[in-house]
Amino acid sequence: MKKLIFLVFFLFFVFANAEAARIDSITIPAKASGINIKTIVILPEKALGVIAQNCPVVYLLHGYTGNETDWLKKNPNLPAIADEKSIIIVCPDGKNSWYLDSPLKKDNQYETFISFELVEYIDKHYPTIPNRTRRAITGLSMGGHGALYNAFKHTDIFGAVGSMSGAIDVNTGGKNYGLVSLLPSMANGNTGNWGNQSVIAQIAYLKKQDLAIIIDCGIDDFCFPYNEAVHKALVEKGIDHDYTIRPGKHTWDYWVNSLDYHLLFFCKYFDSNRQLIINN
Repeated sequence: MKKLIFLVFFLFFVFANAEAARIDSITIPAKASGINIKTIVILPEKALGVIAQNCPVVYLLHGYTGNETDWLKKNPNLPAIADEKSIIIVCPDGKNSWYLDSPLKKDNQYETFISFELVEYIDKHYPTIPNRTRRAITGLSMGGHGALYNAFKHTDIFGAVGSMSGAIDVNTGGKNYGLVSLLPSMANGNTGNWGNQSVIAQIAYLKKQDLAIIIDCGIDDFCFPYNEAVHKALVEKGIDHDYTIRPGKHTWDYWVNSLDYHLLFFCKYFDSNRQLIINN
């Protein structure tokens, strides 16, 4: 009889926790911007059920003219990937914000949202591991810029960062991609000097062990020269990073393939810091 009772309880816990990955479509208040921001959260099976486990988080940013649904629409395997790697994937709607705080537009305080408000919300409402060594951020094009920009400025928040075909020289094409309405230097026509707010300028403040960094770009991509410049600046500063160039253009085919490499890189980083978390 005791064996039967044990078996019943065992099966209860197994089936209670045997859920597929879950996709949450939520709205998060962005207090600094005074708006609500739509966000997709993909939860692996391990983060669900009665005996849910805390999991690392990967923040995944879309490109210009995109929204929070882009990554899931273009890569419907994301829930299966989250399950396989036991990670939480978070895709916020960054609009055309460039993921920065604009002094010209009150409702465009996206650096504050990404690096503080979003992270705090996810840590509060989901089974995460609230430690920088268990957080990564990456994105494509404008999202690549946003990932590097936020992680380079907030190494106390993110432990790993990536960029896929990153549009990381915002001085080029600023008038065509909305930056003229976000930054005073752009509004005044001074597109050649964005100063201390650019991604490449943040490298001066990085230290060798601040971040695990992965950057890649297709050799036929119009953003390739900008990625080369950031790579060379990191080399000159002695900052360790993975940098890959492959055949490819500024396309979703390239980014969906690229994400596999980024997630492998991040999971190796998470695993390498697992014992550090346990000891603390």
